[in-house]
Amino acid sequence: MLNWAPRWVEESILAVAITLLSIPIVAQETKPVPKDSVRVAIPGCTKGQIFTAARRTEEEPGSADVPEGTHIRMNGPKTLIAEIKAHEGSMIQITGIMKRGQFKPGGVRIGGVGISAGSTSGVGGQSPSAVGSQAFIDVEGWRPANGSCPGR
Repeated sequence: MLNWAPRWVEESILAVAITLLSIPIVAQETKPVPKDSVRVAIPGCTKGQIFTAARRTEEEPGSADVPEGTHIRMNGPKTLIAEIKAHEGSMIQITGIMKRGQFKPGGVRIGGVGISAGSTSGVGGQSPSAVGSQAFIDVEGWRPANGSCPGR
C-alpha cells in the first residue's frame, strides 16, 4: 500500500501493471531481404572476422550453395561478432544476408557488370583491388553446429 496516495491511484497503478504484464512478448521480426540478396545459413568455422564455409552434411545442411573452403567476411553488430569470435575453433552455423551470385563464376553483378577476382592488371600495372573478390555476409545470428574445425 502507498500511504501517501489515495486508493484510486493505487488501483490505477495496479491496473496498469497487470495490463503491461499481460501483453504477450512479441518475437523480434527478421528484417526483410533485399531483392538482390538472399538469407542463408552456412556451417563452418571462424578466425577473426573471417568465416570459412565447411562441407555441408545431412546433420548440418545449411541453405546456400557456398563451396567448402570459401572465406566470407562477416559484418554485424559488435556484440554479435564478439559472441561468434568467442567460439573460434568450434564449428558453428551462421545465418545472415548475402548478395546473390557471389559464388558464381561471374562474381557479383552490379549494374550489369560482373565483379570477381581475376588475374588482369589494374590501373597503372597495379594489382586489381581484392574488394570485388571478397564475399560478405551481414550476420543476423549463429548457433553451435555438429563437427569440428580443422587444426591450424
